[in-house]
Amino acid sequence: MSRPPPSKGSFDLFLCKLLSHSGLSPADRAALLALPRAHRRFEPGAFLLREGDRPDICPILLSGFAFRRKLSQDGDRQIVAIKIPGDSLDFQSIFVSTADHDLQALTEIEVAVIANRDMENLVASRPGIARAVITDILIEASVGREWLLNNGRRSARARLAHLLCELHLRLELTGSPGLVARSLPLTQEQLADLLGLTPVHINRTLKTLVERGAVVRSGRKIRIADLEKLKAIAGFNPRYLHREVDAACGGETSPFAGAD
Repeated sequence: MSRPPPSKGSFDLFLCKLLSHSGLSPADRAALLALPRAHRRFEPGAFLLREGDRPDICPILLSGFAFRRKLSQDGDRQIVAIKIPGDSLDFQSIFVSTADHDLQALTEIEVAVIANRDMENLVASRPGIARAVITDILIEASVGREWLLNNGRRSARARLAHLLCELHLRLELTGSPGLVARSLPLTQEQLADLLGLTPVHINRTLKTLVERGAVVRSGRKIRIADLEKLKAIAGFNPRYLHREVDAACGGETSPFAGAD
């Protein structure tokens, strides 16, 4: 029998994220939950990491949303990753010493702060956890490849639909409410910086998705109205996320599960 989903702000969300793609023994799960950590809160827009930093911590996102960004020489912003509850915000710093991106709070967030040395020691001593961490990093690279395809080859309408489908699925797989039940926390300006479009183009694209009955808008809030329509518009295939729902997360079979 599956247990209830982890509560908001629970470190169990991190365990659920790893279990969504990797098997972990009871001893590995206990070792992860026993990691020494401190909790911190950040306001929207706060920086957790800046390009060029040499971080010594591994923050885990417990509530809220964060994003990674890169800046061009002219100061133009490209959002290159969205982080949701349960995500590690900087696994790569266990293995590389210098940050190559900025990490910023999108909404108010709570993070569990773990010392890199503690995470590194755990990875070195437990092969199952090492495999889960490496798998998580590889899946993040897979998502990056899909975003390159999304921004480079799909229409504006398909780009936005694809992003909404992805975020919805990622949230559901760690026991969080998806975008049918909650609103997207991104502004039109942030969506433009993520999808390589202008805010005006984003607004027009949203109107077409509303007209097709795929999303609903209430002021600046956006949520999914018809998931199947949105998947069809996006041509969404979740293979690149490499996920399986684990009973420990309280998850039920996703509407995406088994898609090929």
